Amino acid sequence: MSLLEVKGVVKRFGGLVAVNDVSFSIDEGERIGLIGPNGAGKTTMFNLISGYYKPDKGRIIFDGRDITGRRPYEITKLGVGRTFQIVKPLSNLTVLDNVAIGALLRHPDVNEARKRAEEVLKLTGLYEKRNMRAGSLNLPEKKRLELSRALATEPKLLLLDEVVAGLNPSEVDELLKLLREINESGVTILMVEHVMRAVMNISERIIVMDYGVKIAEGTPQEIASDPRVIEAYLGREEL
Repeated sequence: MSLLEVKGVVKRFGGLVAVNDVSFSIDEGERIGLIGPNGAGKTTMFNLISGYYKPDKGRIIFDGRDITGRRPYEITKLGVGRTFQIVKPLSNLTVLDNVAIGALLRHPDVNEARKRAEEVLKLTGLYEKRNMRAGSLNLPEKKRLELSRALATEPKLLLLDEVVAGLNPSEVDELLKLLREINESGVTILMVEHVMRAVMNISERIIVMDYGVKIAEGTPQEIASDPRVIEAYLGREEL
């Protein structure tokens, strides 16, 4: 059984069809890339899966349950975690407290939540900075904090929205190594990304959207040689 099934999903904003009859499925343990040019509907798709938008048509099934139109906190509790393209930590709180807030979802006792947050920060490499104000972190560290907050909710499926954007090549490599470790621990990953070297490197399978429509799906090798993809997106980026 698939962990996530998107079935004929449509989302309109007035006269704009941002997502148009899109279907795909993700099996447990996979690492999937979701790519396409700006305005293709990728982040809208994330917002539909995570409950920030309700589809106008179609169904979304997660772990055997219909989550179509359910509220974000309900979907998070079922096991869908996500990061956001623009990182917005609680700047005046410590790094530890930022992550502990996410851990409270599974660990209502504050002390237990803080212990869970410490475990996550050790994994993501921020443990030594746990007592610093989140606002004092640099961009790569804030990206890891955003990831840490999502991981603290103990997701089965992790939605990553441009998690390596703005990082230099060595920082990208370090973060990809961490994402593989997270995936090997049992977390399924769906990743929106414009850094093509990163998405091609880590994805087992890639879904391509353009103007709200899914135009291709396949292995990185298949996607890189697909004429529709080259025309719509890959031709605008250097692999």
